[in-house]
Amino acid sequence: MPLMPKRVKYRKSQRGKIKGNATRGNRVNFGDFGLQALEGGWLSAEAIEAGRITATHAIRGEGRLYIRAFPHKSITAIPAETRMGKGKGEPEYWAAVIKPGMILYEVAGLPADAARDCLARVAYKMPFRCRLVARQK
Repeated sequence: MPLMPKRVKYRKSQRGKIKGNATRGNRVNFGDFGLQALEGGWLSAEAIEAGRITATHAIRGEGRLYIRAFPHKSITAIPAETRMGKGKGEPEYWAAVIKPGMILYEVAGLPADAARDCLARVAYKMPFRCRLVARQK
């Protein structure tokens, strides 16, 4: 089941601009290793869920997985072959706004090579380039 907010003040949100690098959520805080986004964009709730499933398969119950991205933004779309006008479309899916440098996933309790393998599999599912980062001591 993809993530989404329980309730929101407004169903439809404006697109907005993704400017600059992440100043918050850009350090590994909970685990030992993290997956850091190198590009900005929208990360859909389905992509977050696909990464979660891949990571839990790779961890095999040994370590702990932390998901640092949550989809707060509703993305709307108008059906194909619809004429201009008639207002803004209905919400299609929910997405997290990702800035470059943001940590998306963290793992704890795994050896370095297992964590690298796990996060490499998750990075393959992401729609933008990512890298592995270790916790700063």
